[in-house]
Amino acid sequence: MKAVRYVALAIVGLIILAIAAVAVAVAVIDPNTYKPQIEKAVEDSTNLDLILAGDIGWSFIPLGLELNDVEAKLEDERLVRLDQLVAKLSFWSLVTMSPRVDTFLLSGLDANLSVDENGNGNWTRIMPEGEAKSEQEEPIAEETADEPAGDSEPLNFNVESVEISNARVHYEDKGTGQAFTLEDFTLNASEITLGSSFPLNVAFRFATNQPQFEVNGDISARLAANEALNEFGVSGLEAVFDMSGEPLGGETVRAELAGSLEANLENETATLSGFTASLADLKLNTDLSVNGFGDKPKLEGSLSIDEFSLKALLAALGQPAIETEDPEVMKALAFSTNIGGPAGTVEMSDLTISLDDTTFRGDASYALADSAVGLNLQGDAINADRYLPPASDEEAATEEAPQGGGSAEEGDLLPLETLRSLVLDINLGLGELIVSNLTINEIKSVISARNGVLKVEDFSGQLYYGSFDANVTLDARTDNPQWTINKDIKDVQTLPLLADLADLDILSGGANMAVNVKTSGNRISDLRSNANGEINFNLAEGEFTRMNLTRMACQGIALVNQEQLGSSDWGTSTPFNDMKGTLKIDGNTLTNTDLVAALAGMRLEGDGTVDLAASNLDYEIGLRIVGEIHRDEACRVTEYVEDVVIPVECRGDYAKDPAGLCSFDGSRFRDTLKTIAANAAKVKAREEVDKAKSKAEEKVSEKLQEKLGEEGEQVKDKLKGLFGQ
Repeated sequence: MKAVRYVALAIVGLIILAIAAVAVAVAVIDPNTYKPQIEKAVEDSTNLDLILAGDIGWSFIPLGLELNDVEAKLEDERLVRLDQLVAKLSFWSLVTMSPRVDTFLLSGLDANLSVDENGNGNWTRIMPEGEAKSEQEEPIAEETADEPAGDSEPLNFNVESVEISNARVHYEDKGTGQAFTLEDFTLNASEITLGSSFPLNVAFRFATNQPQFEVNGDISARLAANEALNEFGVSGLEAVFDMSGEPLGGETVRAELAGSLEANLENETATLSGFTASLADLKLNTDLSVNGFGDKPKLEGSLSIDEFSLKALLAALGQPAIETEDPEVMKALAFSTNIGGPAGTVEMSDLTISLDDTTFRGDASYALADSAVGLNLQGDAINADRYLPPASDEEAATEEAPQGGGSAEEGDLLPLETLRSLVLDINLGLGELIVSNLTINEIKSVISARNGVLKVEDFSGQLYYGSFDANVTLDARTDNPQWTINKDIKDVQTLPLLADLADLDILSGGANMAVNVKTSGNRISDLRSNANGEINFNLAEGEFTRMNLTRMACQGIALVNQEQLGSSDWGTSTPFNDMKGTLKIDGNTLTNTDLVAALAGMRLEGDGTVDLAASNLDYEIGLRIVGEIHRDEACRVTEYVEDVVIPVECRGDYAKDPAGLCSFDGSRFRDTLKTIAANAAKVKAREEVDKAKSKAEEKVSEKLQEKLGEEGEQVKDKLKGLFGQ
């Protein structure tokens, strides 16, 4: 035991002697006398030229080193320079195996990094080529050799003070001309101890030249980490960033962050508390917890965006203004929701979206595994026309220009690859929608997407005292997507619809339609040219409001009667009952061969085509006379014109002059005259027969009367019945 005691005393004595020797060395030896040797050693082992222009100082308690005015050049260009470096370590903390940095100070750091035209960084030339290669290989060998030795002991780490001031790092890529600079960088932290929080303050200026962009940042917070370095925290975060430059149109914009964050790497949990992020007047708020950092995290919390003006935000960001028909829209937007759901799925409940005076409410979900989106959103009312760009004179001129003129190359309508990856279950509803000046109420829509097939399974609503119900299927599994469209319209009043849609008042009545169309393609022109199907339509009671078909028919009848129509007020409309027909769709052409309608004293019959590409109508209508049609004497219906068809033609651009499309068809009236002549011949032949029968009756009656007297009168009456009189 005495031997052990002597050995321990000897060791303690040696340590004391070593400490004393170091203390004497620090007190006696001046490191500045060794500057030439230090500079030469660096120059011999690297490609750097080291210049120690300032004093070198060191101390024993605390154990520290101080460098002043140090510069390192690479190929006669400054690589790194610093005004001062001070590093002090508590000597007694080393003795107690609990290292504590007393002070770390770095001031005036200036580093210049560059990449040449071949992509080689100047820092790669610090070491001679042979040594650089060997150093690059060493870490690989070390990583292979080092194996975990089991659970490491908790780290006991303490730093009294860290200060970095006036630091600058400049980077330039000579191949692209891209450059950025981090300057005026300062960092202050004190009492850095694992297991407790400490204050941190950072400030900097960051600038780029392509594009010209600048950020001035100021960050303050309290940081914390446990001794095992698997649990971290940020509290009292206050970060301010003032940004300006080309991306912001020369404007200066402020962004701010605030709140607290806690993360546990071992338990895979993280929590954001009272976190806010703002950009100009846009402010996001959230309280959010995350459980699991893998493929299936579980989220819980809330998220909201305070009401803001999108137009004001774009102006603050120096972006082009959004021009809208109503300049007062997009000035009040807001968003809020609760976040939850099972692991791997983000569910948003109590979802509220406000857009000016429109509010949407519902819920949504997003599955991380397959990006499946679920959305149930119901809105009250919105006027979409208010959000459209105002029509300019140039746009109006473009719309009026002939379609045959030059136009920009047509692009694809839908991103097919994206559609094939969609997994959707969407239920949308809207109380009222105004679009293209049409008012639609009680809109419902159910949309689904799976494996490249998108279905609008139910799109319905109330439209101008009637209703519509449509479904659409889009099969995008090939590069030539297939479309199937079915639509039913019931009792939609055409007069207010056409008036609101196109400022037309040419037709009234309750429209009923059944649309069944198939087409293919991914461009509007292809969809039109490949369309195939039919439209069955019926208007139970209606009126042609801008044309008088009765007057057109009377013009033909007056010609037959060889008289002139009177000057009575004919009006500008034609009522009808039960107009129906079928439109066959073949590309851009609609063909109808069975148009019929019941008019006063007439039956409308028609057939023709509609060219959608040219907005052209080519229709032949016949007005078959079945009874008296007007009180004008010249329009009296005689035996000659019964069942005669008065021809009317409707031809021209229906987009320009819909009211002037139809007129009396004189060229086809020749066929009508043939029918009238045939009718006249039949009437004349019947009259001749009637005359002959009348004469025969009279002769027989006279002879019988002479012979029979009074009895002859009775026989005469019977003969009248025989001759049909």
